[in-house]
Amino acid sequence: MAVQEARQGGEQLGAHGGGCTCGDCPHGAREGHRRAVAAFLVKRDGFAAGEGLPAAVAHSASASRQWVSDELTQSADAVAERGRAEGGAWLARLWHRTAFAVWGAFVVLLLVQSLTAIGAGWTAARTAGLLAALVVAGALTAASWFHRARGGALAPVIGEDNRLSTSRAVAVSWVLFVAYAVLVLAGRLAAASDHAERDTLISGLELARGAGVVTVLAVVCAIAVLVRRVVGLRVLGQRLQKIPADRPRAADLLTDDAGRGTFADIQYVAISAVALVFVAVRLARRPDQLPDLPWGLAVVVLISAATYLAGKYAEGGRPVILSVVRSREAGDLDAPIRTGDDIEIRGAGFVPPGAQTADRLSRMVVRIGPVNVHVPLVPVTGGFSNPTDTLLTVPVPVDVEPGRVEVQVVTAAGVETNACVVEVTD
Repeated sequence: MAVQEARQGGEQLGAHGGGCTCGDCPHGAREGHRRAVAAFLVKRDGFAAGEGLPAAVAHSASASRQWVSDELTQSADAVAERGRAEGGAWLARLWHRTAFAVWGAFVVLLLVQSLTAIGAGWTAARTAGLLAALVVAGALTAASWFHRARGGALAPVIGEDNRLSTSRAVAVSWVLFVAYAVLVLAGRLAAASDHAERDTLISGLELARGAGVVTVLAVVCAIAVLVRRVVGLRVLGQRLQKIPADRPRAADLLTDDAGRGTFADIQYVAISAVALVFVAVRLARRPDQLPDLPWGLAVVVLISAATYLAGKYAEGGRPVILSVVRSREAGDLDAPIRTGDDIEIRGAGFVPPGAQTADRLSRMVVRIGPVNVHVPLVPVTGGFSNPTDTLLTVPVPVDVEPGRVEVQVVTAAGVETNACVVEVTD
């Protein structure tokens, strides 16, 4: 399908031919990115099949490999530029969706309150609940407008790497719920005319009533702040590789930077969601006090938060070179490493999570002595055979002086590996 779209792209150009990135036409940026991806896939698979090579470089394997890599790098840069434009346009129109979602939730609450009032009658607690929801929805809508260029109401939970932050999302959920619960009590207190009722409502805010909720709120907020600090220090210390995303996605809450589901994130979101449902039901049953989260459930949430934090400490790691050997093709004689030969660099962590795209792979550099060698992209059907996370193949340039030289890899995240010493002969 991508190949057909690329071949038919020229026939489908309209007033906005995919290059428009204005706020009034976000579809143009999305269409431009889609067509750029389709064109790149056609070019990559064509080169993988041996098509499109000019006659001037077809006679030399190294020259053709370098030419193909340069062509794919230029095409990948165009795809990345289109992706950033599409991501910016997507964020710009996201604030409308967040505002609609907030008011949709308010309408759902109104319908639930109305349906459950049939037979039981309308109470002051129902009115206070609707008014509190109205205040929260209005505040979120105003925040969406002020942060409309950064995703609307989702702006506080978007991390520095342009992904949704699990820790921030959980903390914001608890903050919004506690704020809503306090507003419900404030509404009931404002409408109460009896002294005994007012005293009951005020006593409902005592710490003894909501100790579990307050403890969980304090811990999840501290986790959100601590995780940001931990990730920042690990990145600066080159113990964690971070690659920015084109735009945030809902799956970011449950996956790592590479899009793989992670246990620490999934269990943290799941247990927090279950606890929030429980305290929401408790608030609906007892709207005259803060929800009394049982200590058993509160401890479960705290264990989940500790597991999530431990997962953040354990993830990542610095890339490492294990060995460097001369690359040998079938029929070649065994020999020492000479200038012009290809070398295989074996190790781990060369491709950071989220850096599997061609524009990121093309930024990888191998430092052989004083010479920086860009890792060539070697296409195969559906992807690339070089570079990979555990193996890189690069040529030794003629500028490298014979003797003992150090080999280092610089990843797309800018992290340097350890140095491995090899002997280069004449």
